[in-house]
Parts: sequence; C-alpha cells; structure tokens
Amino acid sequence: MPQTERTRPVSEKRRLFFGWRMVAVAFVVDFIAVGFFFYSYGIFLKGISADLAGSRFAASLGISIANGIGALFSPFIGRALDRLSIKLIMIAGALLVGTGFFALSLTTAMWQFYAVMGTLLAFGMSMMGGLASAKLVANWFEKKRGKALGIATIGVSFSGLIMPPFATWLVYELGWRGGFQVYAVLTIAITVPLVAAFVVNRPEDKGLLPDGGMREPHPPLREVPRDVHWRTRELLRDRNFWAIAIPFGLAFSSLSAVLIHLVPYASDLGIANRQAAWIVSAAAGAGALGKPVFGHMIDRFDARITVCISFGGQLLGLLLLMRGGGFESVLAAAMVFGFSMGGVVPIHGAVTATAFGRLSFGKAMGLLRPVQIPIHMLGVPLAGWIFDSTGSYRIAFQIFAGFYVVAIAAAAMLRLGIENPQRGADSDGETRSA
Repeated sequence: MPQTERTRPVSEKRRLFFGWRMVAVAFVVDFIAVGFFFYSYGIFLKGISADLAGSRFAASLGISIANGIGALFSPFIGRALDRLSIKLIMIAGALLVGTGFFALSLTTAMWQFYAVMGTLLAFGMSMMGGLASAKLVANWFEKKRGKALGIATIGVSFSGLIMPPFATWLVYELGWRGGFQVYAVLTIAITVPLVAAFVVNRPEDKGLLPDGGMREPHPPLREVPRDVHWRTRELLRDRNFWAIAIPFGLAFSSLSAVLIHLVPYASDLGIANRQAAWIVSAAAGAGALGKPVFGHMIDRFDARITVCISFGGQLLGLLLLMRGGGFESVLAAAMVFGFSMGGVVPIHGAVTATAFGRLSFGKAMGLLRPVQIPIHMLGVPLAGWIFDSTGSYRIAFQIFAGFYVVAIAAAAMLRLGIENPQRGADSDGETRSA
C-alpha cells in the first residue's frame, strides 16, 4: 500500500531537518569573515605599515578599532538577530563587508583606513559572521549544539589553513590594495547568494523543533517553554554572564595577538615569510581538528573542565612559542596552541546558549562583546607597541601567558551543571521572565 503523509514513518519525515544545512552555511560564512579579515591581516600588516602607518602599532590598531566599534553596537545587532530575519541581516552584513574591503584599497591616509575599519567592516562583520552565524546554528540545535557549533566553526580554522598562503600570494602579485579588492568581490559573490538560497531563520519556520524534532499540532496545556527572554539587567547580574565574559575576553585578546603577530614574530626569528605563513596555516589546521573535539566535550562534560583544558592547552603552546628556535620548533608550538585555540569559539557559543537559552542568545552574545572588547582589543596593539619599544615580542607573550592563568581561574566560577547543555536543562533560565 502506498505511504501517505499520515502513514509515512516519522524517521522519514525527519530527513527534512535543515539544521545541518545551516551549519554548512555558517561554515562558509565564517571562513570568509574570519579568513579574509583576521587570518589575512597579519599578511597585510607590513604593507599597510609601510604605505600608511609607519609603525606596526599604528597598523595593528586598525583591527582593534573594528573590533571595538563592532562590539559597541553588538547589543543592538544581537537583539535584532533575536527578533528579526537572520537571513536579511547576514546579507546586509556581506554587502557592507564587501564595500568595506574595496574602500580600504582606496585609502591614502591612516585616518581613512581607520574610518573604514570602524564603520563598514565593524558593522558588517558582526552582521555577517560570528554573532549572526552562531545565532543561526544555536537556533537549530540544543542537545547537539556544541557539536554543531564545533563543525560550523571549523570554517574559521580552514580559513586560517588556506588564507595565509593565499593572502601572501595575493600581496606578492597584486599588493595589499589589490588583495583587498579581490576580497571585496569574493565576499559579495559567494556570501549573498548562499545566504539568500539556504538560510532558514529557525526550525519553527519549517514546523520543526531543534535537533530535528517534530512540532506537536496541539501541545499540552501545561507545557512550560524551555526558553524565555532575559532582561538586560538580569543578564548583567547573573554570575554566569561574568564567568563567561572575563575568561573568554582574556582568551580572545591573547589568541588574537598571537595569531596576528605570529608571521612577524616568526620572520624576526629568521624564518622565511612563506614558511611563516605556513606556520599560521598549521595552527589553524590544528584548530580545525580541535573544534569538533571540544564541541563534543562541551556537550558531554562539565563546562568548567572543557574550558580549562582549552585555555591550558593554549598556555602550553604559548610557552613553547616563547622558546623560539627554528621553523620546526615554532611550527610544533603553533600546532599545540592552535588545537586548543580551536575550542574557544564553539565553547563560547555553547556555554552562552546553555546559560541563557535560544530566545536570548543573540542578546546575551551582543552584551558580552562590549564587556569583553576592552580586554580583547588590547592584545593586538599591545603586542605591536611592546615590539616597537623593545624590538621583541617576549614581554608581550609573558603578559598573555598571565592572561591565560587568570582566565582559567575565572572560568571556575561557571555554574551550568554537568548535564548542560547535553540535556538542555537550564533551570536558571526557566525562572527568568520577559
């Protein structure tokens, strides 16, 4: 007898689950957002410094300006992602980023460079990737959220694996200005049609629940919603908010500075520029392996253990980097650092979603950024300033090692329970009202 919609097995219906499609979109968007901006910036750094800035500190300041201004507006973007169409916000962000890259290629003074970084790039990056892509994936998963975020953010690591040598080739062939023009075209040509064709804001739009569950046509009258809207003051008073903000802010500050300055650091040790670029790629490749590992861990184990293993591994890698040496030694140290660094982004998203739920995830992530950014934006220019003053990165790396020690201690304040987020039990969040 032919199967009708009523007789078709539930397992067959669940094949229509679109969540993993959202993971694939987030993978590509994060690859572009992070690879074209963060992982390439160190390659462009010397050219920008020579043509516009005159010092590595001034050139390094550009990325901190973009991060800082983007963070100031993140609460508004996060709130919009909770309430409006993620698809439209991501498309608008891609258009801003593409326009921003082209505008950077036309700048003739450092103030113009800063202005573009602090407007088009600052807004566009928050709207296109990172916050937006994490919100999209968090909407579609609960029990497997860590795994899904881990896979999605492999795009970040793949960008670090591929983009440094590609950016090195671009700068060699076209100069840093031509490189930014290529990025402008690729950002719009790839991101806009991809997001327009495949993004679905949340599973409920397709009659589904997170993780592929089917919605009941008539839910029980006593059913209690799992997620609620948190008020801003409740978020800021919550212990978990600060136990996320402080340690991850310190970790982001340290890892950003290490990665941005890794190519100059390696070249100062006598390692050729192309080899130095491959060191960054190797660190990112190791991070690609680390992301699903730490994503699985955060689904299964106490969040504090997972966070501390990630931060501790980065500390070990940084200490090994400080020993210097030749290409092989620096490469091995960078891979240790990169594998552990791979866990930071998926863990950050999974822990935030567990603490505050799907409905307030964008708002919580948006509020975390301006709290974290004074620490985050300190790392890159601090390392540049210390190098300009001392001719070495050693003191900067010692400071970042201290950051990791403080981050490990602060992460011990998390109180999510061993079962979260695997079982989606968040009694704290259920008690909050809109």
